[in-house]
Amino acid sequence: MAELVSIERDSPLSARAALEDCISAGGIAIFPADTLYGLACDPSNAEAIDRIHVLKGRDEGKPSAVMFFSPLAMRELLSTLGARTRAALGVLLPGPVTAVVPNPARLYPLACQEDPERLGVRLIDGPLAGASCAIFQTSANRSGEPSPARLEDVDPALRGGAELAIDGGELGGAPSTVVDLTRLELAGEWSILRQGALDEASISGLLASLSSGA
Repeated sequence: MAELVSIERDSPLSARAALEDCISAGGIAIFPADTLYGLACDPSNAEAIDRIHVLKGRDEGKPSAVMFFSPLAMRELLSTLGARTRAALGVLLPGPVTAVVPNPARLYPLACQEDPERLGVRLIDGPLAGASCAIFQTSANRSGEPSPARLEDVDPALRGGAELAIDGGELGGAPSTVVDLTRLELAGEWSILRQGALDEASISGLLASLSSGA
């Protein structure tokens, strides 16, 4: 059974430290993102990623997002992106958005899977903000089953296969909105790949502010 850390009982600082320790040791963590609970591991650890795929019963060829808890942790990635894409990330993140961006340096190839020049990235705020680790992130559910908004709703088999479970209380319950920014730099185009917690009108307004200089 996973070690249980409660943000409310044990403090956000303890939860962040437990997450960092688990990821650096090659473990799997169940953690509260901004809207749903997720599974996390080191994005460079192929064995841990394979364990997540087995726990979920998931297609190993399906790409996953890399999540960050601090803008500083994104420095290497941001240095490879054009100014327009960096600006878009600046207005969309942190928030309930997965941004698909160009990945010319082919960073985090285990998350990209068959298309190494496209990468989904997230940056979230909240109690875990400030954690120094980047994580390979996917929802904490068996493939095809509902994604949990409470730790109690996570499948016991997933909890049994993780080293750490962080209880952050009940979350909003909507998945992140997936926004494709891969054509923004050269063509000024973007698109919604999955509707989620942030509606298209809000995203359009945020991205339009870049053009208006607002």
